[in-house]
Amino acid sequence: MSSPIRQAQPPLEFIPPTLNPTMVRGVQWLLSPYLRSRTALRQIDTENVETLVDLYRQFQAGKIRLLLAFRHPSADDPLCLAHLIWKVMPKVAKQRGMPLKHLPHAHFMYDRGIPLWAGERMGWLYSQLGGTPIHRGKIDLVGLRSARDLFVNGQYPLAAAPEGATNGHSEVISPLEPGISQLAFWGVEDIQKAGRTEQVLILPIGIKYHYITPPWTAVEQLLSGLERDIGVTSVTVATGNETELYERLYRLGGHLLVKMEEFYTRFYHRTLPDATSELPTSHEHLMTRLNALLDVALHVAEEYFGLQSKKGTFIDRCRRLEQAGWDYIYRDDLKPETISPIDRGLADRVAEEADLRVWHMRIVESFVAVTGNYVREKPSAERFAETALLMWDMIARIKGGSPFNRPRLGDQAALVTIGKPLSVSDRWQSYQGGRRHAKQAVAELTQALQTELENLIGAST
Repeated sequence: MSSPIRQAQPPLEFIPPTLNPTMVRGVQWLLSPYLRSRTALRQIDTENVETLVDLYRQFQAGKIRLLLAFRHPSADDPLCLAHLIWKVMPKVAKQRGMPLKHLPHAHFMYDRGIPLWAGERMGWLYSQLGGTPIHRGKIDLVGLRSARDLFVNGQYPLAAAPEGATNGHSEVISPLEPGISQLAFWGVEDIQKAGRTEQVLILPIGIKYHYITPPWTAVEQLLSGLERDIGVTSVTVATGNETELYERLYRLGGHLLVKMEEFYTRFYHRTLPDATSELPTSHEHLMTRLNALLDVALHVAEEYFGLQSKKGTFIDRCRRLEQAGWDYIYRDDLKPETISPIDRGLADRVAEEADLRVWHMRIVESFVAVTGNYVREKPSAERFAETALLMWDMIARIKGGSPFNRPRLGDQAALVTIGKPLSVSDRWQSYQGGRRHAKQAVAELTQALQTELENLIGAST
């Protein structure tokens, strides 16, 4: 997480993809030691890799254009995908007598905001690896043109996460954004206009994590730390006692909910009809109050930026708020050579206030995937850990810390599963016929992709 912003910044320039084969080989060589030293991942298992090998062979033969649509529960997902493409796929191709013409790689789309918190060097590195940035909260014409060109003309397939952002849940998939499906249909259009014959496919890729040894003790210790932060009396339970640990987790969430309700009603003068100093009496009551709280937190920020409230889902509103904050902070209307000191000072105040308002959106962002039933329906160590870590994220933001310094609860393994490719070319006819037909075709393809991804990970409903 970047430091608090005190001054207006230059506009966010587009970072053009500049594929550097030498850099790709260097990062490939560093991948394994990086995974061992900088992540909790100790093994990455794969399934149905033969399907991916076959599709890459067709891609290299000029028969298809391929979009890799991968699940995005964690910041480690791109590393899992890199391991799959760089390490596993060449071995499987050799073992199965399905040689590839050259070592595989993939172009990819990434959020333009990543270099803001990860540093400018990350933007440079992504560019060197063939990545192209996209603004999530607006119609980014420059970013879309770049992604569209890479998809149709790039040296490698294009990878993207249709969820748009991580949700912290291995077994819940957030509603997919339609942009990936739209990009695929544009690809069909561009290929036909160019008089080419490649078929356009989307390949769903599931990614799911589990702890090699259930980290019950670490989860209990994490809950103890969160209880101290909130001011709740800690209750010691036997390690691995799911029922009592769940009641502790539920109680912790309830106290956090009450504190945040009081924060917005007292200091932002908001009305929360169901808010009370008492803890939620049921899971349904918890979710009703949580959703109302998230709505109010977003409205506080939307009101400042003059955005229409309640338009779209929580995710839609988060993306719009993020972009609105950037528009106030990264100013293309400020000319350093002509701006007066007073205008500079006012611009800095606007940027500082915008950064503070976006904080409310970040609080909501961590909780858009919370269902209330996730742990109860399957009280696994993984689900306990994921939910407790989301609470840790929120408390870290409230305390002014960084949610990117999450504690590690134990060694993890990942399972990367290749799904069945979805033909976009076969859906082209239904896309034609005007805006209504195109919108319906995009929605149907997005739903088909969502269903396939859910099947790949056995998603919770």
